[in-house]
Amino acid sequence: MRHALRILQAFASDAAAEPSRVRRPTASLRLRAMALWLISLVFLSSGPLAAQQRGLQLIRDAEIENTIRIYATPLFQAAGLSPGAIDVYLIADDSLNAFVTQGGRMFLHTGFLMASETPLQTIGVIAHETGHLAAGHYIGRRDEIETAGITAAASSLLAILAGIATGDGRVAAAVSSGGQDIALRNLLSFTRGQEQAADQAAVEYLRGTNLSPEGLLDFFRILEDQEVLLSAQQDPYLRTHPLTADRISFLQQAVAASPYTGAQLPADVLERHQRMRAKLAGFLRTPQEVYHLFPKADESLPARYAHSISSFKQGFLDEALATLDDLIVERPNDPYFHELRGQMLLENQRVAEALPEYEKAVALLPRDPQLRLRLAQVQVELGFEETYRSALDNLTSVLAFEPNNATAWRLSAIAHGRLGNEGMTALSLAEYNYARSNWRDASGQAEKAKTLLDEGTSGWLRASDLAEVAGREAEQQRDRER
Repeated sequence: MRHALRILQAFASDAAAEPSRVRRPTASLRLRAMALWLISLVFLSSGPLAAQQRGLQLIRDAEIENTIRIYATPLFQAAGLSPGAIDVYLIADDSLNAFVTQGGRMFLHTGFLMASETPLQTIGVIAHETGHLAAGHYIGRRDEIETAGITAAASSLLAILAGIATGDGRVAAAVSSGGQDIALRNLLSFTRGQEQAADQAAVEYLRGTNLSPEGLLDFFRILEDQEVLLSAQQDPYLRTHPLTADRISFLQQAVAASPYTGAQLPADVLERHQRMRAKLAGFLRTPQEVYHLFPKADESLPARYAHSISSFKQGFLDEALATLDDLIVERPNDPYFHELRGQMLLENQRVAEALPEYEKAVALLPRDPQLRLRLAQVQVELGFEETYRSALDNLTSVLAFEPNNATAWRLSAIAHGRLGNEGMTALSLAEYNYARSNWRDASGQAEKAKTLLDEGTSGWLRASDLAEVAGREAEQQRDRER
């Protein structure tokens, strides 16, 4: 077990220092770019966050993504998969669900993460889904996911998957075959053999990282009580990954045989998990639900974290800041506390006060693209020549990791525009529209950039590439519309 603890601790210390690599834009990678455009960054809004209120929501959060990477990276490596080739998405949905699709994409519902009482439960389910990825078992038909237009892939496929999970009646309109049950059978089904194979692979991967499969068994036991419910009332994980007596029996035997069963994870890993649950609850649950999960009398760090966020959501800024400031006194070098404080101030129009908080967060985690993106946003909003230039430096770092990040390109266009860089403004707008699959505007802005940038420069060459690719896509789109 000590080996496993070292693995988790090593990834915990390295997670932010080495973010997952993001490849240059290709057709197969546009789904992530579209997802970033289609949804607001949920944790940047203090308004209602329920998925059923605002439709499908994919959320971005540096702390939670780093925690998931700590859990998942050893499993991906044990499965012979490149961690940088797997994209993990968080869906803001209260149901218990996790699934994978073509192209190395794994989706985790926030309801599943909050319901996971221990890191081992989350790790166990990720191990199972990794088994599906490694074996090529994918939810959804390949032709729908890979060859559909990117807007359809992001707004229809994902809306179908998330909408069916929430029972949203609007999903029926997006399913050509009609009917929730038909869509579920066609898009969200694994065979009995595939489920058993994924279970066996999960046990192998967990053994390879010196961890027990007890967390996966615990999660299945949570779902066992739902087997008597009607399909419409069951959590989607149970509907898409049906439990059988053989599967439960296999895991029971694996847990009994594992030399790592019952071993305790490090305190910092347990705290990370509780912080993740607290943060999700604070942003996504009602105050009553937050205090049910984390009672007011609970003085633990995760509980106070949840209380601060919940107060912020309710508009009680002074109370939220007071609680958070106490946490910062205890952990002055915690980047996520400074990030949250910056967010609270930014969303209350105290932009100048937010700047040093984001600067501190970035200084503590200099290679985290999301923290730099938020810092760049503040610098752009401040509106000075110096801050525009600093924002562009930060955005360059962001785009090195996430070249299809539409928000980063939009901020880049604003900063270049305010500085009078017309050519780079046009190029940034071309990239922004390309990330959104707005081919006509991308092509037009790229052509404009070619006339404004010096021929042969890197910017001009990129504009030429964009003009050609986006122009071709725009033409194909016009053909489809005829």
